[in-house]
Amino acid sequence: MMDDVTWINDTLTLCGQEITVRNGVLPIGELRFYSENPRIFSLIQRPGVEPSQDEILNRLRTLDHVKQLIQSIRANGGLTDPMLVRDGDFVVLEGNSRLAAYRVLARNDAIAWGEAKVRLLPSDISEDLVFALLGEYHIIGRKDWAPYEQAGYLYRRNVLHGVSAQSMASEMGLSKRRVLHLINTYAFMVEHDETSVSRWSYYDEYLKSNKVKNARKEYSDLDAIVVKKIKRKEIATAVEVRDKLVKLLDAEKVGPEPTKILVSGDNTFDRAFDSAQDRGVDNMWLRRFKRFREELQVSAFMADLERMSPEQQDKCLYEVGKIKQAIERIGKRRGQ
Repeated sequence: MMDDVTWINDTLTLCGQEITVRNGVLPIGELRFYSENPRIFSLIQRPGVEPSQDEILNRLRTLDHVKQLIQSIRANGGLTDPMLVRDGDFVVLEGNSRLAAYRVLARNDAIAWGEAKVRLLPSDISEDLVFALLGEYHIIGRKDWAPYEQAGYLYRRNVLHGVSAQSMASEMGLSKRRVLHLINTYAFMVEHDETSVSRWSYYDEYLKSNKVKNARKEYSDLDAIVVKKIKRKEIATAVEVRDKLVKLLDAEKVGPEPTKILVSGDNTFDRAFDSAQDRGVDNMWLRRFKRFREELQVSAFMADLERMSPEQQDKCLYEVGKIKQAIERIGKRRGQ
């Protein structure tokens, strides 16, 4: 079939290299999905097991953006952007969603949708360059990958190809901190056998918090317990991680008891958070009063007071008197 195709030679610049490509058309029946594509990899994760072409198609065709592609391709009479295909095995390195859309269209009309525009890349193109190509398209360019897919891409490029976080950050215009966070969050999910794409945001919130970081150092079982509670839906949403769990772990302000409840036995997340609330974890005024009391009690305050001029001391003592009056008024309202 390739002998019948008119091919136009072209080049593609990637990582500073000029790569020879050929533009033409190929029958979609000869094209194959790329199972290592980050989007496909995130949809079908079975370590050591290669998903079948039919399995990949059946998963992709259910996605909203593939359904939209079907309508767009039908309306435009074909592809606007050709698929990027590796010569030899005809694996679609970039454009798997488009291939899925064509396969769906061809089931109803094999003649109209039996061929598609492609750009053939060399058969010996390295995996490292393939991943660099995907990053250029989906992180630097269209940026249409979800954070989980971006993180999976960065993690695998770092682990499998040895590309540093700093190199990827410079290449893609991201901060090194952002790249490291994505890699570390994905690694955390891999370590805890978490394959649910929908729970990415839970761990994103969990690992971005400095309060969580400090608590993880103190409680070695915290990660395993939190993952279990997320999987059991005791922590029902990512918002609860941000608004409840992070507050609960803020032991500096409310004391360690709520965290100890969380990490001991089978106590529920709600019980631990209730304990934190009892101690005023989400009460702004309680935190302010406690901080003010602690500042007045430190020896440095008394030393500073003694070093002040008599005029400044009088003004401070005047403010203390006003504070005392305000406290007395509060006590009267409470009947104390």
